[in-house]
Formats: sequence, structure tokens, C-alpha cells
Amino acid sequence: MTLNIPTFKLSDGGQIPAVGIGSLLAKGEELAATLTKILQDGYRLIDSAQQYANEVAVGEAVKRSGIDRAEFFITTKVAGVDQGRELVRPGLEASLRRLDMDYVDALLIHWPNPSRGLYVETWEAMLELQSEGLIRHVGVSNFLPEHLDNLYAATGVYPVMNQIQLSPALPRQTSRAYHAEHGILTEAWRPLGGPENVLDQIIVKTIAEKHEVSAGQVALRWAVQQGIVPIPSSSNPSRWKANADLFSFELDERDMRDLETLDLGEATAWDARTHEEW
Repeated sequence: MTLNIPTFKLSDGGQIPAVGIGSLLAKGEELAATLTKILQDGYRLIDSAQQYANEVAVGEAVKRSGIDRAEFFITTKVAGVDQGRELVRPGLEASLRRLDMDYVDALLIHWPNPSRGLYVETWEAMLELQSEGLIRHVGVSNFLPEHLDNLYAATGVYPVMNQIQLSPALPRQTSRAYHAEHGILTEAWRPLGGPENVLDQIIVKTIAEKHEVSAGQVALRWAVQQGIVPIPSSSNPSRWKANADLFSFELDERDMRDLETLDLGEATAWDARTHEEW
């Protein structure tokens, strides 16, 4: 089965596949081989990062797939060590060398790391690199509304996307409302949950049985049905196909209301005011 994944519109006029694949599942040859098959099966959105130490494998998988590079939406991220006006360009150029590509479709600031106070000038540098064609779309990851306010105040430009920790148990209502108001697409990392055990919840399993799908498909359909792009990771071939087979069923109002009861609150998510990565 070849997957047929629709796209969502971005505020800058571009488009992004409605579901992608996270690349944190492996490294090296294992990842290259797995991703090659995933891409040949129909995935087009790949999420990577310098911090994951797997950009070489991502680039290799794109080449091995035999599919035109232009069909893909490749995301990578600015690591904490590369924040700052003078470091963003060499950091991106190093990522492009590892990916063996001339451009990335999206570059995101991985974490705001507010203690350093560099994310605004990092954003300014990214906008300059976008004007040179090295980046198609500029975005952020793990930013809170207060951080996004600062980006806009300095440049008059909001990110086209913000990739945040999000699942039915962590719906991040405040951030999503802010994104909707300012034309920012929400991307979800760990959309199947982590310690919150989304897939083991009775409500999720009951809804899955009702629609004759898996618990994972319920969690991911919950996201795409609200215009959120999930990027699950899996090394299981049957699971990655199921993770993108989300468009032949629809959750009804009762399903969505029931899933709302899983909300554990914002305090359960990693706090971007204090959590920093380099």
C-alpha cells in the first residue's frame, strides 16, 4: 500500500504534509534503511535535528528512495550551541553538508533556551538565511506564547510553525489558541504520548474498537482532525503505515469530548522557561 497523505497550508503560502515521521528512532545505517522504506511507502515529511546526530542518515535515505528531492519536506533544527547571530549560518551550513542538500524546507529553533537570551537574534539571522534561499520556511520548536511575542516584537514576523510536545493527554490549549490567532501551524512531537500512557487509556482503546483502528491511529487522528501535524516515530513497518492511515475515518463529537477528559494539564509538559538543551 502506498500512502496518500494530504497537506495543510502554511501562513507563508507553502504546504506541509499532514503527518510526518520523526527520525529519533535510530541512527546510522539502521535509520537510513528504515527511512528509505518509509519514504518509498509515501511519507514526505521528515523531522530531524542536529542534536539527533542523524542528518547524514536522513540525507542518505532521501537519495536511496529514488524520489525527487523536491517532493520532500525536510526539517532540521538550530541546536542550542548554534544560537546567536554569528553561529546560525555555520550551523545551518553544517546541517546542509550532512544532509547533502542545498536547502531545508524548514529550520526551527530547537528550544528557546531563555537563560542565554539569544533566541531573538537567532530568529533574525534565520530570516536573513531564508531570503537567501537556504531555508524555505522558518519556524520554532518548544516556544511558549511569551517567546513568540518577543520574536514578533523584534521582527514583525511570526514563525509559520511551532513544534511542541502535544498529545490527547497534553492538548496544550493555550499554545494552540495563540497559534490559531497568529497563523502559526502546530506540530506535535511525541503525539502518541510518553509517560502519560495515552495508548493504554480505556477511553482511547474504546474509541479504537468503535472505529476498528488502533489506539495510535485514534491519538493521531485526534491531532490531524484539528489541523495539527503529528510526527510520530516508530521502527515497526506495520505501525508507520498505520500512523499515516488516518484519513479513512473520522472521530465524532462524542469521541472528541471523551478524549478531552485525558488532559493532564500544562504542568505535565516540559517547561520551556526552565528546560534548555544545547
